[in-house]
Amino acid sequence: MKRIDATFAKLRADGRTALIPYVTAGDPSPAVTVPLIHALVAAGADAIELGVPFSDPMADGPVIQRASERSLAQGVGLADVLGMVTAFRSADTATPIVLMGYANPIEAMGTEFFGDRARQAGVDGVIVVDYPPEEAREFAALLIAREIAPIFLLSPTTPEARMIAVGRIGRGYAYYVSLKGVTGAGHLDTSDVIAKLAEIRKRVALPLGVGFGIRDAATAQAIAAHADAIVIGSRIIQEIEAGPAEGAAKRAAAWLATIRAAVDQVAKRAA
Repeated sequence: MKRIDATFAKLRADGRTALIPYVTAGDPSPAVTVPLIHALVAAGADAIELGVPFSDPMADGPVIQRASERSLAQGVGLADVLGMVTAFRSADTATPIVLMGYANPIEAMGTEFFGDRARQAGVDGVIVVDYPPEEAREFAALLIAREIAPIFLLSPTTPEARMIAVGRIGRGYAYYVSLKGVTGAGHLDTSDVIAKLAEIRKRVALPLGVGFGIRDAATAQAIAAHADAIVIGSRIIQEIEAGPAEGAAKRAAAWLATIRAAVDQVAKRAA
C-alpha cells in the first residue's frame, strides 16, 4: 500500500499520469510472466495489475478470457501467482503490484491465509471484481491490517452511495470502468468519462484510474489529461498472443512504450 501511495505522490509532484498495464499471470506461460512484468516496468509502467486466472469471469471480455484459459490449462492457480510476485520482488522492490481477480480463489485459499501470503509475497493492492464495497468491509480491514490496499471498481452506473463507500474503505486508488460491458468492448466516449470523473472526485478522494476501452495513444492521451492513471489490459494481451511466447515480453513492452511516450506528452503540455 505504501508503494502505491508513494508512486502516486511522486507522479502528482511531477505532473504525470500513471500507466498501469494489466496482464494475466501464467499467460502465455508461467515462465514468461515475471520477465514480462519486468519488461513492462522497463517500458514505462508505474504499477502492474496482475490478473489471477479464473474459469468463470463476469467482467472479462474474450481477449482476457483467452488469457485465463491459456493460464489455467497450464495449471496456474492463486498460490502460483503469489509465487510469481515473490520472484518479481527479488529484483524489484519499488514497483507496486496489484492482484486483480475474483472471490472464489481467495475464499478457497482462506481470506486470512491469502492476506498473509500476499503480504509475504509483496502484493500492494487487491481488486476483487465480485466484492462490492458494501459486502467487503471485513475483507478490506483484513487487507489494510496487512498494509495491502483494497481497491474497488466504479462504473458509469455506480450510485452515489457506492461512490461514498469506496471513498471510505478503499485505499491506493479507485478503478473507474469506463464502459458498460466487459473488458475490451465498445467505443470509449472520452467526454462521458471526463464528466463522470469530475462527479466521482466530489465523493472519492483517492487517485482515479481509468480502464476498459483504452486501446491506442490518442485515447490514452485524452483520458490521461483528466485521470490519475491509465489502465490497459486487452490491447497488451493482444500483443502477447500475436506471436511466439518467447517474444511476448518484447512485443508487449514495445507497444507499451508508445503509450508511455504519448501519455508523457500530455504531461509536458500541461506543464
